[in-house]
Amino acid sequence: MRPTKIITVNPLEGTDLAVVGDNYRLLITGIETDGEFAVIDMLIPPGGGPGPHAHAAFHESFYVIDGEIVVRTEKQTYIAKKGAFVSIPKGGAIHAFKNESKSNAHILCIVVAAGLEEFFKEIGKPVAYGEFLPVPEMTPEDAEKLKSIAIKYDQEVFPPDYFETK
Repeated sequence: MRPTKIITVNPLEGTDLAVVGDNYRLLITGIETDGEFAVIDMLIPPGGGPGPHAHAAFHESFYVIDGEIVVRTEKQTYIAKKGAFVSIPKGGAIHAFKNESKSNAHILCIVVAAGLEEFFKEIGKPVAYGEFLPVPEMTPEDAEKLKSIAIKYDQEVFPPDYFETK
């Protein structure tokens, strides 16, 4: 039987979360897609973006709507500008991205299979769309807690200077 209802999300609908100083709006989650995929609208302020991390269980892709982000892996650095697309395959490539410009970056993140959004729900704080909270201080205890939450969602987190020491 074919599905008869499509999913629609109006502008500014969805759950907005402050995660590592960024603003992530959950447009569609695994709850709505039977775990098949999730789509997250990400606003990344200057200096923002997640540190080095890896996830072997899902495929993550980004489309840059506006601005730019610098994507780093162990083998490459890529400046993804407006209109660029980045795809991180399953398998656990260690990667990070950062907004090194002076303007906000706006990216659309697609995750197949879903699950990353649940990690964001657990570590993020509810905010309004476009609202940025300061990057939280990371004590050694906070870092251990983040690592254990990441493991729960099939992820690994690495020290902020991981690529500098490689």
